[in-house]
Amino acid sequence: MAKRLPLIRDRLFAGLAFFFAFLMLLLIGGMVYFLVDASVPAWRTFGPSFVTGQRWDAIRQVFGALPFIYGTLASSLLALILALPLGIGAAIFLAELAPPWVRVPLSYLIELLAAVPSVVYGLWGLLVLAPALRSTVEPWLEQYLGFLPLFRGPAFGVGVLAAGAVLAIMILPTICSVSREVMLAVPDSQREAMLALGATRWETTYKVVLPYGRSGIIGAVVLGLGRALGETMAVTMVIGNSLSMSASLLHPANSMASIIVNEFAEAVSELHLSALIGIALILFVITLLLNAVARGLVRGAAGPSAGARRE
Repeated sequence: MAKRLPLIRDRLFAGLAFFFAFLMLLLIGGMVYFLVDASVPAWRTFGPSFVTGQRWDAIRQVFGALPFIYGTLASSLLALILALPLGIGAAIFLAELAPPWVRVPLSYLIELLAAVPSVVYGLWGLLVLAPALRSTVEPWLEQYLGFLPLFRGPAFGVGVLAAGAVLAIMILPTICSVSREVMLAVPDSQREAMLALGATRWETTYKVVLPYGRSGIIGAVVLGLGRALGETMAVTMVIGNSLSMSASLLHPANSMASIIVNEFAEAVSELHLSALIGIALILFVITLLLNAVARGLVRGAAGPSAGARRE
């Protein structure tokens, strides 16, 4: 019996691990079933035009999700464009250039940004950032770049630009912290070999550190984009919550998360509620596709050997 005890413990451990893994699949499957089942009335009524339609009228019971899909993607991509150079640049400074007495407190402060509640970002964006954009940045963009559809006025302050700027600040700690950890994991022997060949610090970072940690940095970017896509409260407070669709970044818009938050409590008809849940299903699918693409990018950047090792 004493000899069989370790075998029994191993089998018990394997069974518990399988149960927990299966439980996760069950939870995800239950969530997908709920979203699909509850959104059937909207898909049955509008068909594909539910995704491509631009009209959202709760009184006439006409629902199209395209303005919210556009608002979500536009604000998230703008946030990524703004946060990517800042996050990677800050990570390079903290991992490669900063002295220890600067690296530790600055890293702590950047990571602290991730702990700030989103409603605080929303209040700051609404009361500070939006008025500043309305009086300075947006008039300049309208005057000099207004010939482009992206920057046509008038300037409202709240809109896609304000939402993208707030989201950029929110995803900055994720991109910076994960990228810094990836760069710190690069072996010193790689840096020393480049420096011994006469390379500068910048050449060492550009030709060794960044390529070596490429897969991890891509993962950090995707994590940041995933947070931007699903962010609700801060975006709701600064995006303007308009039901119309405009290509201009200066105009008020709406995101998928914000339309659900704004109208869920007021949805009294079955079709209206089903349309909101249908938007949640679209957001879920977009996030799922994004993660699949990101996984492919990470695997491609890491090379076939990494995939073989994981398998």
